[in-house]
Amino acid sequence: MFTYEEAVQYIEDIPKFTTKNKLEHTRQCLDLLGSPDQGKKIIHVAGTNGKGSVCAFISTMLEAGGYKCGLFTSPHLVKINERFQINEVMVSDEGFLEAFCRVKDLADSLVEKGDYHPTYFEFLFLMGMLIFEKEEVDYIVLETGLGGRLDATNSVRDPLVCVITSISLDHVEYLGDTIPKIAGEKAGILKPGVPVVFDGNNPEAAEVIRRRAESLGCPWYEVKEEDQKLEDYTPEGIRFVSDSRVYGKTQLFLPFIARYQMMNAALALEAMGVLKKDHHLEKQVLFQGMKNTRWQGRMETILPGVIVDGAHNEDGIAKFAETAAYFQKDYPITLLFSTVSDKDFRDMIHRLCQGLDFSCVVTTEIWGSRKQSAKELAELFQEEGCQKVYVQPDPEKAFAMAYAQKGDGLLFVAGSLYLAGEIKDYVRRTFHD
Repeated sequence: MFTYEEAVQYIEDIPKFTTKNKLEHTRQCLDLLGSPDQGKKIIHVAGTNGKGSVCAFISTMLEAGGYKCGLFTSPHLVKINERFQINEVMVSDEGFLEAFCRVKDLADSLVEKGDYHPTYFEFLFLMGMLIFEKEEVDYIVLETGLGGRLDATNSVRDPLVCVITSISLDHVEYLGDTIPKIAGEKAGILKPGVPVVFDGNNPEAAEVIRRRAESLGCPWYEVKEEDQKLEDYTPEGIRFVSDSRVYGKTQLFLPFIARYQMMNAALALEAMGVLKKDHHLEKQVLFQGMKNTRWQGRMETILPGVIVDGAHNEDGIAKFAETAAYFQKDYPITLLFSTVSDKDFRDMIHRLCQGLDFSCVVTTEIWGSRKQSAKELAELFQEEGCQKVYVQPDPEKAFAMAYAQKGDGLLFVAGSLYLAGEIKDYVRRTFHD
């Protein structure tokens, strides 16, 4: 019998970037586990950026309406249980371990036959479906891990609606090196006749999604930035009007400081509109749920004046820079930065320094096989003209250093979701325990 700690270690020891098994294998695993997805109301979300936020908005709107909603998301920031949430509460260690043991037994029986072993993400997805089945949730919101077409979550048969968020270049070694190729992978989650709501701001991506939807007979709902009108923007949040095909012009308030969350909220609202005949919720209930949404590591204020953002690719960094630039007018900005070695960190740093004048930068390192030298990162910031740059490989010491430099300004932590997780954990232990 495994302990919780042994179960987590077993999962972490499964290579994260091993070759995916075929979708038929994941489907077979679901069937061998009793088809926990059968008859469930599933909302399936893919995209490059914003899919986690869209999932969170949908989940909290359903919760506000009195439904029990399971949310499967990735990656986790502090504890692996975060990947399985029911009405914003992560699964207990006991529930995690029970699901782990069932999937481990299945994996062992497959390996004994000389068959395949579920990958890291497949293992977690199977656990999630078992957890949600046992908890008898009303809805399941599934966030894809990587891509869409070949993602383990795409083994579910009958989603109620599919959502595709903004698409940009990321994971090009897996998904393709052009926007249309990546859009094709994301649009692989579409199922015949199932409605799709998508971000239509990139014309190349939108064309691919529309074509795919029409070939499968999917009703499609395109959401664009031009339909979202900003009304008020403060450190407390954003008030804007969204022009929805289903709900018409609707005023919303979001407890986030990133303007890109308007698009994510609009996508979530449109998806709820598509499902209106299923959930029967009034608009006011949806607005309240949206107002109460929390999403870890995405422009999240963790201490007064300290904001953590998991921006870690080209589009995410551009949107991070846009938000920081807005507040730079009134506050000096300190940046704590790290990334992993397989990201285009040179371009990330160049983009950050183009529009921002940091009062101080501290670079650090994330431990593991993809660790990137803090010293090299600091040299790149200096090359871009940053005057005050410090190197501190230890993330906790680096945060303490950056926090001391912040003064009356704002401290942003950015470049990696892993860094966001480490700093959130450190702040919890240091400032709140």
